[in-house]
Amino acid sequence: MEASQYHQPVLLREVVEHLHIRPDGTYVDATFGGGGHSRAILEQLGPQGRLIVFDQDEDAYRNRIVDDRVTFVRENFRHLQRFLKLHRALEADGLLADLGVSSHQFDTGERGFSTRFDGNLDMRMDTRNDLTAADILHTYSEQHLLRLFQDYGEVTNSRTLARTIVQLRKAHPLRTIGEFKSLIQPIVKGNPAKYLAQVFQALRIEVNDELGALKELLTQSQQALKTGGKLAVITFHSLEDRLVKNYMKTGSFETTDDNPYSFENPPKLFKPLTKKPVTATAAELKANPRSRSAKLRVAEKI
Repeated sequence: MEASQYHQPVLLREVVEHLHIRPDGTYVDATFGGGGHSRAILEQLGPQGRLIVFDQDEDAYRNRIVDDRVTFVRENFRHLQRFLKLHRALEADGLLADLGVSSHQFDTGERGFSTRFDGNLDMRMDTRNDLTAADILHTYSEQHLLRLFQDYGEVTNSRTLARTIVQLRKAHPLRTIGEFKSLIQPIVKGNPAKYLAQVFQALRIEVNDELGALKELLTQSQQALKTGGKLAVITFHSLEDRLVKNYMKTGSFETTDDNPYSFENPPKLFKPLTKKPVTATAAELKANPRSRSAKLRVAEKI
């Protein structure tokens, strides 16, 4: 399958520019997907250059690039440091993570990522894991579901949604997207497409522990990169963007106030290179509407 059919990489030119790729450098693409970003990085690398790519998705692995300079690690990027060490690639020159779900995953109905198709409520990026979206809907307590929909989906009536699921799941199967949509249809608020997208986002983040994995990636990026190495992260919603912004700015995930009387000044690990996040141009938005929520932030290891 062609990479462009599999997934159109967002902010491609901007990523390559900000990474300042050295022909003999070592680079990491933590989210291979359809390989669009990887191919663009490879074009800039010479014979001595190296590219280490991570992706836990089986389809992405099947679409891997066959090139002596490329090492494919079929694991979640939360294991970054361990595998870079294993492949003698620590102190890399640049690290990219594009946190978006690939178009291929959205467009494959049986993966359960999209509200547009009927299929099993799966949503696992790595099908070797056990927990599915259906498991969450069937087993999580009302309080746990409420917190999940509030925190990860910012769903307007999270309390009603959690209560409805718990009340109705005893008598109704919640194994497929169609079953779930028809069950919650009476309580959908506002624009149905937007509402369902928020609900599905919350479930997907939980199934794949996306925010936990992102925190681990960011924390390990400091050891993974050499001094002066570039960290480039593309986010698609405010939860991710906030974590990336705070980490690049302060080395912490919390928003910290600059208190002149504070004795604790954690050392800065990165110097942000993008004051504001880089977003898609009008031309890219027209060609790829899915790029509209993409935000690229780049920082340099100090």
